[in-house]
Amino acid sequence: MSAPRLNRRLTLESPGRVSDGAGGFVETWTPLGVVWAELTARTGRALQVAAAPVSMVPYQIVVRGAPSGHPERPIPEQRFRDGGRVFHIRSVAERDPEGRHLVCMADEEVVA
Repeated sequence: MSAPRLNRRLTLESPGRVSDGAGGFVETWTPLGVVWAELTARTGRALQVAAAPVSMVPYQIVVRGAPSGHPERPIPEQRFRDGGRVFHIRSVAERDPEGRHLVCMADEEVVA
């Protein structure tokens, strides 16, 4: 297995809830830090969401490894941001037995 090419700078963000003042909540995203990553697009698909066409593209995102529970280790439900692009993390696994790199499966939604 060759070493990944970590050439994309992504911001790791975590979801949070803030009271909206009317008894409900608004979802917010808090930046946790910056990671360098290798992005590989997988086969995408088109969806119809709320009467708008949406393109769903899965990505394999490789980042440097971090131990379980470490704040720099991505977890499902977090997301990566690259400017206006957002990648929602679905799963995280070690890429190699030594845990030097992690593979994050993520989805990018683009409204057409």
